[in-house]
Amino acid sequence: MPGTSAVRVVVVGAGAFGQNHLRVYRELELAGQAVALVGVVDSDAAKASAAAAKYSIPAFESIEECLRAVGRVDAASVCVPTVHHAAAAAPLLAAGVDVLIEKPLAANLADADLILDLAKKHGRVVQVGHLERFNPAVTAARRFLNRPMFFESHRLSVFTPRSLDVDVVLDLMIHDLDIVLSLVASPVREVRAVGLPVLSNKVDIANVRLEFENGCIANFTASRVSTERVRKLRFFQPHQYLSLDFARQDLLMIDVTAAAGLDAAKLAALAQLAQQAGQMGEHPSAGLSLTKVQVPQGEPLRLEMESFLESVRTRVVPVVSGEDGRAALALALEINEAIAAHARRAGLPGL
Repeated sequence: MPGTSAVRVVVVGAGAFGQNHLRVYRELELAGQAVALVGVVDSDAAKASAAAAKYSIPAFESIEECLRAVGRVDAASVCVPTVHHAAAAAPLLAAGVDVLIEKPLAANLADADLILDLAKKHGRVVQVGHLERFNPAVTAARRFLNRPMFFESHRLSVFTPRSLDVDVVLDLMIHDLDIVLSLVASPVREVRAVGLPVLSNKVDIANVRLEFENGCIANFTASRVSTERVRKLRFFQPHQYLSLDFARQDLLMIDVTAAAGLDAAKLAALAQLAQQAGQMGEHPSAGLSLTKVQVPQGEPLRLEMESFLESVRTRVVPVVSGEDGRAALALALEINEAIAAHARRAGLPGL
């Protein structure tokens, strides 16, 4: 059993994401952790064979073939294209295998609900691969959380042919949607969004404004057609402004009361500061006290997979549960509906 011996894992999908999961499982195995990489599955025989040769494991073209040949499988990473998540997860869950599913959980809510229903029926763990939840800067920021009221998120990437089966909201922005949902812990009241296809036939750049029931406002910008790579989240809460750089795993905290003497009546002015944050860089204005929080460095994917394996062994609810993944997916799909509605009002073609 997983709790008393090495967790036997397979990776389904040997593309870019699957290669990283294979690498980390093997690194954990070589580091002496209780995990054994026992197979790889991919419908592309060449990809499966290449991965099998690299990691000295058997390759299979179907999940059913893998389960018959390998024997006991305790856990699996599902790293196939999003539209195939439910089809891949279903036979694994039915066979009693816990699954780590790359984000987003599924392509639609019907598929997401099928996955969650099967997990409940068979008593299986489902963790969703929102790996930025495990970014050390995010973990550090949670220690200072105190009713955040304004978020500004930017996630920009250069164009690649990766993940073009989904739009930029499901591809990139969903990371930040998941994080903000977990930090605000309040239902969304209003969604406003605009997006455009640029180099693909799906939305490649989007801007979103969310208002939550508790009054918090969050602005998101995501682009996969940028000339630079930016992954930042800034937020204001009473008396503090925090800035996270996901790529550098940095966390800067600006105390806006101790040095500047701001009282509650002046906190509304922080919204204007937030709008200027991109221009001011991370150098605070005179009178503001800046602290660079010590953040232990770590690979988010490895931390995510270690957390998944711990849930497999102990049966505790994952840090990013299937329900969390469904919530992020539901919000992303609502945003896409808002983008489409805006396109119709504006008379934009192709959406």
